[in-house]
Amino acid sequence: MPHSISILGATGSIGASTLDLIRREPGRWRVVALTANSQAAELARLAREFSAEVAVVADESCLADLRAVLAGSGIEAAGGAEALLEAARRPAAITVAAIVGCAGLAATMAAIEQGGVIALANKEALVSAGEVMKASVMRHGATLLPMDSEHNAIFQCLAGNDIAHVRSITLTASGGPLRTWNAAQLAAATREQALRHPNWDMGAKITIDSATMFNKGLELIEAHHLFPVGLDKLKIVVHPQSVVHSMVEYRDGSTLAQLGPSDMRVPIASCLGWPARMDTPCAPLDLAALGELTFCAPNEELFPATRLCRQAAEAGGAAALVLNAANEVAVAAFLSGQIGFTRIAVMVEKTMSRFGPAAPTSLEAVIALDAEARVHARALLELA
Repeated sequence: MPHSISILGATGSIGASTLDLIRREPGRWRVVALTANSQAAELARLAREFSAEVAVVADESCLADLRAVLAGSGIEAAGGAEALLEAARRPAAITVAAIVGCAGLAATMAAIEQGGVIALANKEALVSAGEVMKASVMRHGATLLPMDSEHNAIFQCLAGNDIAHVRSITLTASGGPLRTWNAAQLAAATREQALRHPNWDMGAKITIDSATMFNKGLELIEAHHLFPVGLDKLKIVVHPQSVVHSMVEYRDGSTLAQLGPSDMRVPIASCLGWPARMDTPCAPLDLAALGELTFCAPNEELFPATRLCRQAAEAGGAAALVLNAANEVAVAAFLSGQIGFTRIAVMVEKTMSRFGPAAPTSLEAVIALDAEARVHARALLELA
């Protein structure tokens, strides 16, 4: 029998890579639900290609367009926030949670409720609602598989080993497109320059997060939730080649590393095939051609994001939620030309210092606090 799969965020980069793998083994999969925010035409095309049961646009104003393109296909079309949650709750063997940002939180939580395997590519959901999400996973008997390349690498390096024997976990960071720039250059960095990632093909928000190093800081918080070894055992190292995706050091001095090409189809395949393996079209690593792999410590003076994220993880409560909300507001402001590149971290730090609510204990509380944190962050924009 084919495996049933739903993809939340089907038109994004993770969704496209996931569907590329499904396309290569069509008899292996049955597509239940595909969702997008507003790209009705593209979503309809994908729904037809993969014979999805339902296609959902989160932006209800796009529903008429979706229905028009799907007319006569037999594929159900729906729109709006409730329709997105209903699609996420549909039983599927695996649900890929790939909606970018905290916008994907409610849908991810809805998918957890149906108790299947959740391949988590949305780090912001776990950062903002870590304890609430983990409690829901336990309550509903769901399985959470990390799809981020770094966390998937850690997951693979931990396979068959006792986490109690871990001495440290190291997440690698490419350093982004502005890694070698000085303070003056960073202050003047343009949208186009910050989006020019040397290794990875990602969406705009994640690419800017890579340039600021917030992506790696958020991943540190995510790793803190996924792999309970203690914050003091979580490290970050800059690795410009993006070949080593993470490392786990054990008490006997052995360090296991997962290597692979800079292609998200590798960690996606790891989740889709789990607990077995599946083929990908990715070319094998040619270490001789690479020549060398280099590593260095992150520069937290020029890129303070990792420091701020570690502070948020140490503070606990709602600190990580506030940090993530402020970062999303600041990144959007940078992409729209409202603020300069280095103001992103400044805005995040100021929001964290001025707004420190208690830890949320429910999804509703998380959503309410996230909205309030964004109000505080946008108020800082008006003062800028």
